[in-house]
Formats: sequence, C-alpha cells, structure tokens
Amino acid sequence: MRFLILGTGGIGGCFGIRLALSGADVRFVARGRHAAKIRRDGLTLRGPDQVLRLPKPSVTEDPGEAGPVDVVLHCVKTYDLDEATRRLHPALTDSSIVVSLQNGIDNEDRIRGILPHGIVYGGVAYVYATLTAPGEITEAAGPRKIVFGPMDGQTTAMTQRILEAFQRAGISAEVPSHIRTELWKKFVFITAVGGVTALTRLTLGEILAVEETRRLLAAAMREPELIARTLEIPLPADLIDSFFDIMSRFQNDTRSSLHFDLVHNRPMELESLSGSVIRLGASHHIPTPVHEIIYAALLPSHLRALERRSRP
Repeated sequence: MRFLILGTGGIGGCFGIRLALSGADVRFVARGRHAAKIRRDGLTLRGPDQVLRLPKPSVTEDPGEAGPVDVVLHCVKTYDLDEATRRLHPALTDSSIVVSLQNGIDNEDRIRGILPHGIVYGGVAYVYATLTAPGEITEAAGPRKIVFGPMDGQTTAMTQRILEAFQRAGISAEVPSHIRTELWKKFVFITAVGGVTALTRLTLGEILAVEETRRLLAAAMREPELIARTLEIPLPADLIDSFFDIMSRFQNDTRSSLHFDLVHNRPMELESLSGSVIRLGASHHIPTPVHEIIYAALLPSHLRALERRSRP
C-alpha cells in the first residue's frame, strides 16, 4: 500500500514520517526550500519525547509524479486546496482513497467536485505540529490521532488496512460510524482555539487561566456548535465541557497553527474557519459576533500575506 502525503507541513510531516519509519511506502509532496532540504538532509520530526529522522524520503514537488498511489493524506492548507487537488489526479486510480485532513467543514465536497476519480474520505487530525524550518517539523505534547472514514459510512477491507497502517505507526486512529459528526466536533474546537489564540496571541494555558478569556473561548465554541445543532448534526450534549476537560489534561503551552501562520506573516485558514462560521450563521439566521470579531481582526494580516506570496 502506497501513501502520498499531499502537503508535508505540520500534520502531513508528523504522520508521514511515522508511517515511513514503520515500514510503509510513503511519498511526500513539498515545495521550494522545504523540498530541497528534505532531498538533501532528510525529514526531521522534533517531538515532545523524541526526535525522529527519515534520512532519504521520496519527495516531489509534483504529486502527479508519485502515482499510482493507494492512499492520499490531503494535508495542504485550505487556501491551496483547489490547486493542489487539480494537480493530484494523475496519481490516482478509481480505487485510490483521498483522506482529507484539513481544517474546515466542506473540504470533502470541494475535493470530490474537482477529482475525476478516486474515493474521498472525511478525516480529522488531532495533533499539535507545525513546520518550523525547511525539512523540520515540531510536535508539541498532546493528542496524536486520526479519525477517518467514508462519508456514507460504508467501510471496506481497504478502510481496515489504512486503520492498521496508522496503528502500526504509533498513531491513534479510529473509524467512526458517522464521520460527519467527527468533522463538526473538530470544527467547533479548532475554529475557537485557532481564532482565540491568534486573536489574543496567548497560549491555551494562558487563555484557560483567566476567567474572561476562558469565557471567550467557550463563546467561540458555542457559535459553530449552535450551527451544527441547527443542521441536525448529532453532537454530544456535553461537547464544550468535554473539550475543556481534554484541554485540562495537557500542558497547554502551545498556540494554534492559525497563530503560527499569523506571527510568521503567512496566509491563514481564516476563510475555512471563522469565515465559514460567519457564512453558515448568516444563512441560518444565527448570530456569530465572536467569530465576526476574530475574522475582522485577522483579515488584514491574511490579505497582506496573500499579496506578498503572489509577488514574483
């Protein structure tokens, strides 16, 4: 079984290097200086308890050159999703499975609308990892988990094989009966944590330690949660309380990928997070004042980063 990591950033690099070191056939897609560094010196993952190095990974800047592949972990940032997906299809067969691991709630539909063949799975990644330098991923303490599966819930023998490959690589993995519920649970969490850590420039621990910012984080979760319940997505009654319980178990000295991109003058996944909350809220007559503030505060930085990136 051949894996293709489409986007060797924090998520793709963290999971891809573990799959490769467990013996899986893994091809990585990276760009520019990052790709050159990986070719020259390999890929390094600096984790909370160990440093992993993959000395000679297979890396390309063109995903079409890596095929045919059995499984794609689609990990590019959502603002690059359309372009990356269009370049992917030469690597796919009709039975290839594309697992979307991006932040957001509509990525699976976007991917399915672009690809002429292949099977699109929903996926949720729980990991605190970022691309900190060319050829180097840094993972903070916290969960290291993938929840994935077919959108219609109809699993196959291939689903089980992918699950077992993740588990052999030391990745906690699950195949739920309703992947859409899992996508919304992650969306409620990441829109709030991403938005509030970027807005305040604070770590999760600092936010949780002060009652006012803790309430802000809870309010940022309640807005997408209400949208999900309006759409009749089955969510646990204690969803937000469970998130705070989970966060209390970890050393919350980390921020989010949204914050990381902000302070490093990179484009952010703002449209797929707070932007989606605002648009969905408006279409269902649900007020979203917290995410409107987050979106308005971060949008100028996002637009400047997009402009810089587009310059020759």
